[in-house]
Amino acid sequence: MNTATEKNVIGVWPGLHYRDGQAALKFLTEGLGFTVIASYEGAVEGSIAHAELSWPTGGGIMLGSADAKTEPDEFTALTDQRQSVYLVHDDPDSLIGGAIGAGAVVVRGLEDTDYGSRGFTVRDFEGNLWSVGTYAGAISQ
Repeated sequence: MNTATEKNVIGVWPGLHYRDGQAALKFLTEGLGFTVIASYEGAVEGSIAHAELSWPTGGGIMLGSADAKTEPDEFTALTDQRQSVYLVHDDPDSLIGGAIGAGAVVVRGLEDTDYGSRGFTVRDFEGNLWSVGTYAGAISQ
């Protein structure tokens, strides 16, 4: 149980890198429902050196933009590679319209799976896949 002085620790933070970090923030907040926790400008005005976004049911992601540094590094090289993230949500039906409205392309429409999940997959404006479903996994501590 958490008290007011304790914090939950997020142990896994997927990190994504976009050519257009500002467009990514807009898509992820307005289209999927993330909340920006922090965002720091990079070397070029409007670029994102580092941003943290929280997911409504727990966890979060980090992102940056390719032009955030004056010299490319091993992370900015990821910008040209497609990435994939799975998000757990109790009501994926309520999210798909926002994702499409924000410019996502449906890869797999809303469906019920044989393992008891309901969800969908969309491709964002830079080709990354975002799957949203009710399946929360089963990690034992």
